[in-house]
Amino acid sequence: MMLRRGFVLFLPRLVGLLVVACCSVSIVYMLACTPKGDNQQLALPRVHGPTAKEGYQAILQEQEEQHRNYIVSLKKQIAQLKAELQGRSEQLKNVQNQYPDPLDIRLDHSNPEKAQDNLLAFLRSQIDKAEVHSGIKLSTEYAAVPFESFTLQKVYQLETGLTRHPEEKPVRKDKRDELVEVIELGLGSLNNPEGNSNVKHRVYTASDFIEGIYRTEKDKGTLYELTFKGDTKNQFKKIVLFRPFGPVMKVKNENVNIADTLINVIVPLAKRASKFRQFMQNFREMGIQQDGRIHLTVVYFGKEQMNEVKSILENISKSANFKNFTFIQLNEEFSRGKGLDVGARFWKGNNVVLFFCDVDIYFTAEFLNSCRLNTQPGKKVFYPVLFSQYNPSIIYGHHDSIPSLEQQLVIKKETGFWRDFGFGMTCQYRSDFINIGGFDLDIKGWGGEDVHLYRKYLHSNLIVIRTPVRGLFHLWHEKQCLDELTPEQYKMCMQSKAMNEASHGQLGMLVFKQEIETHLHRQKLSSKKT
Repeated sequence: MMLRRGFVLFLPRLVGLLVVACCSVSIVYMLACTPKGDNQQLALPRVHGPTAKEGYQAILQEQEEQHRNYIVSLKKQIAQLKAELQGRSEQLKNVQNQYPDPLDIRLDHSNPEKAQDNLLAFLRSQIDKAEVHSGIKLSTEYAAVPFESFTLQKVYQLETGLTRHPEEKPVRKDKRDELVEVIELGLGSLNNPEGNSNVKHRVYTASDFIEGIYRTEKDKGTLYELTFKGDTKNQFKKIVLFRPFGPVMKVKNENVNIADTLINVIVPLAKRASKFRQFMQNFREMGIQQDGRIHLTVVYFGKEQMNEVKSILENISKSANFKNFTFIQLNEEFSRGKGLDVGARFWKGNNVVLFFCDVDIYFTAEFLNSCRLNTQPGKKVFYPVLFSQYNPSIIYGHHDSIPSLEQQLVIKKETGFWRDFGFGMTCQYRSDFINIGGFDLDIKGWGGEDVHLYRKYLHSNLIVIRTPVRGLFHLWHEKQCLDELTPEQYKMCMQSKAMNEASHGQLGMLVFKQEIETHLHRQKLSSKKT
């Protein structure tokens, strides 16, 4: 009862407060909405005055005029924006007509035939941009994109990381499918040649595929060069394909005949007669007996062990009936660059492929064909990445005996590594070597001259084929770190020696040899107790 009586007394006061508040809001609203003149605020018309109606009409007319002017201004701005947009669209259309790009091709559905033509034009422009028909000048040797090589079963790759191997079967499905696709396309091109379809042609199969090389320029596409067996021993079929981040396109289909392509193997030498004897055994089997289109040039520095070297060369000549060799003797300090340069310039015959080689290199007959197939005068030079052998005494230390040299030459992570920092073994036509300026003869001793020549080719318009090859090996030999070296040089020399001795894991086994033997001994004792 008390609560209800208090509420009844408070209600009239609440109603009065609400009425006052509404009146206040109405007055404020009318003051805010009253239009202003140029110099003073217009008087608020009285509600019951004679000018009230005319005053409100004037206010409404003025506001309507303001809104009308604002709308006209907006329409003008919209018209200007439309005109500017139309101009920009015309400019973009003109650019797209001159340089068709994937966006234009994708969006233009009104003319499918034109879109297809633009697509083909774009893809072919990717071939022109890529290093397919001619080389591209590069600033350093690190800018060159190397090739990787493959056969039907294996891929030979440079970038191994922690999980990949220098030689392996493609594990990733996309890589397997990619290589299978290009081989099938190559076979399709060979079995369906352009021209007279009535002429009977040989049917090529996967067994005719010898090897391929490929590399990807990430902003253009992937280039594939496939080599197939030809009609005779010395004839080959070469298919060049390019994947411009889209369908693979055939670049060319050509016959390559290397039956008459002679290779001049140039070897600079000082002393090292025992190594030369081993080299000549390999040269006799692969170069003379299996290949047969080969010349040997030995450039010898000094006179120490020279007679022994000449005797080895003469004995091979007599036993193998081999006369295609040249022996040049220089009475000066050994310089690898000088020896190779002298050997190259000494040749007086027709243009010939030069293979710059060292005495501790082992090559196969298949490599010699790769040397021929990847060089072209005025167009291509070949810089193979060879496989460098680890110390056989460490690799096979747990075996009863070290296998023969031929059995050691397998490409595995445990047996060696791709020597991708070396540029000394190279094949090029003599004309390209002479035109590029040859070696820098100011470089003395061993090393440096090969990188200098490599950079010359990179700075030219010649295509540099850089790829690991399965038929070229650097044989292990002990590396000497001389006492005359500074502490820093000696440290670097020892690091290089360690890298050439064994793999990371094998060196670790040597470091922890004592721990391993202790563990095995404990295991043996534990087994006896049980």
